[in-house]
Amino acid sequence: MRIIVQRSKEASVTVEEKVIGKIEQGFVLLVGVTHEDREEEAAYLADKIVHLRIFEDKNGKMNRSLLDVGGSILSVSQFTLYGDCRKGRRPNFMAAAKPEYALGIYQHFNEQLKQKGVHVEIGEFGAMMNVSLNNDGPVTLILES
Repeated sequence: MRIIVQRSKEASVTVEEKVIGKIEQGFVLLVGVTHEDREEEAAYLADKIVHLRIFEDKNGKMNRSLLDVGGSILSVSQFTLYGDCRKGRRPNFMAAAKPEYALGIYQHFNEQLKQKGVHVEIGEFGAMMNVSLNNDGPVTLILES
């Protein structure tokens, strides 16, 4: 799995001009799944994400987790994270998992986040989405399994 984590002050996802997910302080997660990913990797990354200490404490140090600040997650599936642009000018998406497989792993990942006590909003798997966020910092990290 490849996940882009963006710390945000607020974020939303829109499909066909309708907001289907919206959060205040928390993380926007762009989630890519490849063929080898298993539920174990999804569970590991969910645990890692909710405990990442990238929110500031009273001294301005990144020392607080999503759980510490009571933040939420906006999770958006993003197969293009596995786009290979090394050759030519058009990305190759062969490393991205087939939609049927990716959906199961993505759903398991989101369930793992919820089981850890985090409020999770999600995009619409496979849909054309518009994601809007106010990136806080900006702070953006890449996690991979």
